[in-house]
Amino acid sequence: MHSLSTPSHDQLDPLLDELSTYVSHPPEFSQEAYTTATDCLMDGLGCGLLALSFPACVRMMGAVVPGAVLANGARVPGTPWQFDPVQSAFNIGCMIRWLDYNDTWLAAEWGHPSDNFGAILALADYLDRNPNNPWTPGKLWRMQDVLQAAIIAYEIQGGIALANSFNRQGFDHVLLVRVASTAVACNMLGGNQSQIADSLSHAWLDGGALRTYRHAPNTGSRKSWAAGDATRRAVQLALWTMTGEMGYRSAMTAKRWGFHDVMMGGKEIKLIQPLGCYTMENILFKVSFPAEFHAQTAAEAAIALCPSVRNKLDAIRQIRIHTHESAIRIIDKKGPLNNPADRDHCIQYIVAVSLLFGGLTADHYEDQAASDPRIDALRDKMQVIEDTRYSEDYLAPDSRSIANRLEIEFNDGSPTLSMEVMYPIGHRRRRAQARRLLQEKFQANAAQAIDDKVSAKLLQWWQDPVAFRELRVSHWLDALATQTDPKKG
Repeated sequence: MHSLSTPSHDQLDPLLDELSTYVSHPPEFSQEAYTTATDCLMDGLGCGLLALSFPACVRMMGAVVPGAVLANGARVPGTPWQFDPVQSAFNIGCMIRWLDYNDTWLAAEWGHPSDNFGAILALADYLDRNPNNPWTPGKLWRMQDVLQAAIIAYEIQGGIALANSFNRQGFDHVLLVRVASTAVACNMLGGNQSQIADSLSHAWLDGGALRTYRHAPNTGSRKSWAAGDATRRAVQLALWTMTGEMGYRSAMTAKRWGFHDVMMGGKEIKLIQPLGCYTMENILFKVSFPAEFHAQTAAEAAIALCPSVRNKLDAIRQIRIHTHESAIRIIDKKGPLNNPADRDHCIQYIVAVSLLFGGLTADHYEDQAASDPRIDALRDKMQVIEDTRYSEDYLAPDSRSIANRLEIEFNDGSPTLSMEVMYPIGHRRRRAQARRLLQEKFQANAAQAIDDKVSAKLLQWWQDPVAFRELRVSHWLDALATQTDPKKG
């Protein structure tokens, strides 16, 4: 058996040491963090249940090959399926992420920390259903365990993202999902600090997926299942580690061949603040709009302006979108948009739809809705402009705004309409306002896949934090099982 605990003259990379220390000896988390973690879990679950009504999502899901199921495997919510935890992680991660409607983290790197629930739920459910497993024999897994694992995973992903940009190197943010989920999965399997460091070294050695599938001319549906793929790999790496597979002490810092030199051009990945529960406490929710998060406040502003412009669209001369630098880098798109994955990452498309209809749903990204000629007519009138104040506030720790301002100018010289939204409704500063709307969002999304009585029971548990945290994971997921196979209708 090989392990990083094996005597060696090489020191463990500082980042591997800091992350594994945090995971194996986490601090006490705030009640706000646990409450928000419950919101994140339920919101992500609702997004996943809604995604089951989209054939493109269901096509990617299911068993690796027909019939590869387990009688006592980890459940996939909203389906009758039970698989090994590796494949269940992919399914859960895929459905949560598919519609770009789950929670978001914005910093030097972006991402969606609820992607990690793919690994967490699949592994917790599998271990709870199989108490004689070789890793955590006899342990009963409760939702409290799921929430704690989520807080840790969120903090790893969000903490690294604060000051380290992988997108500027061309790599996708799901790299951090793989890293966070691997660490948490190894810990859930009973791994000690040395084994967690082992598993983390493998997660970093996997490198990073290119962002190619998120940008023109290659924008495509892989961006919707990439996170599920990352959680699947994470569970696999953790399981391999627990068989005794060796780790790599200088996976990050090895000259020429380490992650820093190969992937980051020599830049060192560092944590700029102690790891705690900061990310969970400050997570951003997509409460009302399934739109890329940098455009959330633009959609909100456009919907507010809709009643004033919907009857005079032909009179509009120009629409100016004042935004922050990150939004321009990711979602400022001109020209043809080829598919839903292209459209939900275009700030002009999002604003046009919101102005036209006074709302925005996942269906607005489908081909039928996109064929409305008024959408591209409005897009042609748009100018996207960076407001340097917004760019600075976006990264400021005491602000972390995601601001957008719309200005609509008319041909007849009538007064220019303007609307600024600094903080989306899913921001921590608007958390109290958002919680009721999150629950309404969940009920609407869940109705697409599960019975209303089950949805009501889930909502009741959600509103009773003490009872929810004591629930067995397997019992909670049993409540979400259905008899309908999404692949068969």
